[in-house]
Amino acid sequence: RNGHTLFGVLNYTKTPGGSRRLRSNILEPLVDVETINTRLDCVQELLQDEELFFGLQAVISKFLDTEQLLSVLVQIPKQDTVKTAESKITNLIYLKHTLELVEPLKAALRSCNTPLLKAYYSSLEDTRFRIILEKITTVINDDTRYTKGCLSMRTQKCYAVKPNINEFLDIARRTYTEIVDDIAGMITQLAEKYNLPMKTSFSSARGFFIQMNVDCSTLPNGQLPSEFTKITKMKNTYSFTSPDLIKMNERCQESLREIYHMTYLIVCKLLNEIYEHIHCLYKLSDIVSMLDMLLSFAHACTLSDYVRPEFTDTLAIKQGWHPILEKIAMEKPVSNNTFLTEGNNFVIVTGPNMSGKSTYLKQIALCQIMAQIGSYVPAEYCSFRIAEQIFTRIGMDDDIETNASTFMKEMKEVTYIVQNANDKSLIIIDELGRGTSAEEGIGICYAACEYLLNLKAFTLFATHFLELCHIDALYPNVENCHFEVQHVRSSAGNKEKIAYTYTLSKGYTEEKNYGLKAAEVSSLPSSVILDAKEITKHIAKQILHRQKSTPEMMKQRAVYHLAMRLVQTARNSRLDPDSLRIYLKGLKKKYEASCPAPGQNDEQ
Repeated sequence: RNGHTLFGVLNYTKTPGGSRRLRSNILEPLVDVETINTRLDCVQELLQDEELFFGLQAVISKFLDTEQLLSVLVQIPKQDTVKTAESKITNLIYLKHTLELVEPLKAALRSCNTPLLKAYYSSLEDTRFRIILEKITTVINDDTRYTKGCLSMRTQKCYAVKPNINEFLDIARRTYTEIVDDIAGMITQLAEKYNLPMKTSFSSARGFFIQMNVDCSTLPNGQLPSEFTKITKMKNTYSFTSPDLIKMNERCQESLREIYHMTYLIVCKLLNEIYEHIHCLYKLSDIVSMLDMLLSFAHACTLSDYVRPEFTDTLAIKQGWHPILEKIAMEKPVSNNTFLTEGNNFVIVTGPNMSGKSTYLKQIALCQIMAQIGSYVPAEYCSFRIAEQIFTRIGMDDDIETNASTFMKEMKEVTYIVQNANDKSLIIIDELGRGTSAEEGIGICYAACEYLLNLKAFTLFATHFLELCHIDALYPNVENCHFEVQHVRSSAGNKEKIAYTYTLSKGYTEEKNYGLKAAEVSSLPSSVILDAKEITKHIAKQILHRQKSTPEMMKQRAVYHLAMRLVQTARNSRLDPDSLRIYLKGLKKKYEASCPAPGQNDEQ
């Protein structure tokens, strides 16, 4: 609601239908690459052709809620009341307004080049639009149109039907006009009688009433004359009525009921004639909502340096950033790289509290969704593998409604992921196992990691359990990354602070006891902090040294990564022969550097 969502970042739609379409696409992204690229082609053309962009935006912004209009038009009311009659008349005016926008929309699309926009232009050439509009204009006045303001719209409804179609309707409308003129004349007489700046006002709730701006000190005895009733005051603005005006409002309403009833009969007959052609309007509704959403994507791109995504078998994001964080902070956040392939499909992310792990994980999921709905992505370059599902396990909340503790809720969510994920899934897990003891948490994390590793899904796993980082010795498709922090001494020089860089680097974090450092920033008493440090040192002495990879393991891992890079290059490379030769030489040097030197012992 406050705009700090992906919907809020991308929503620059002008119509209710476009807004609904954007929301449904975010909830259910596309999985067909051809359809996504078709949308991206449209967004690219809109960004490159300003005339097309602003021309379409100007026309689309004039459309009303076409989907709702169609649903109301095809409904048959259970009983004919004044309200249903008024609604039908209003919707016919809306329909006329919508059909009159078809030609301007066609004109805006005439110069387009992308297949989807051309297809929309062809759809708008359907002769049924012209047939329906011609049938409407035989009955409805040419100058009848949708307007803002309840009184103006009421006038449009009263005089919607052309004169000389129904004699009794013409008489009723003349009566209505006379009553309205009498009301205006009566208020003018009252203004002259009391020498006050009265004017005629109207609201749907009160009908016609009197309004004036005057300082109460200028009124006789500081009050309005006694014949006025229902007085309300807002600062120096008075609103009121009189018994005579109330009676005239009743006469006006009675006249309106007669007009609406007779107009309704004519409108119903007209609608029956156009029902056989109404199917083209569903296509129009689809075109308007899709164009509105694509324009919204293009608008969002103009406000930030987004880039068009590619679709391969690799998830590669160069200098990507969090789109929602950018909107909240009103500046570009720190950007980071992401790389996952079939041979490097599991990334373990470590780092101190508040270093940016959770934000980074959410950023990847948001970028994946943006790419799969046909939007540009906040990055310098990005390539995505189509994700058939996106699973997330984030947060530390319990669930009172289902009597589930924090840990039980974690387990339910992980169970759902394990049962439903496949090799085409994107899985985001943030600090699993925090709701139970450290030993059990590590065990559960290990088991979950091994299952997901064998599944071959793309997985990003943030954790504080550094023991998990050693799983890369057993599985070469695991990559360790961490968020760097810097240690800064205070001006007095006696206290050390953590400065967060929010920068992702390879390897697991070397930070020790960063939870204690975060606690020092809080309001915990210093005695508690000192005790915690002593206890931590005591426990640390009892923990075994971290396992280190043997030279053989290091060589196997280097060979595995080299092979996967060569496969990726063969599949996706678009380099010319000379550039490819340089790239392969670089791979060779990297492989030689990562292999242990001959004679290196296990302790090294």
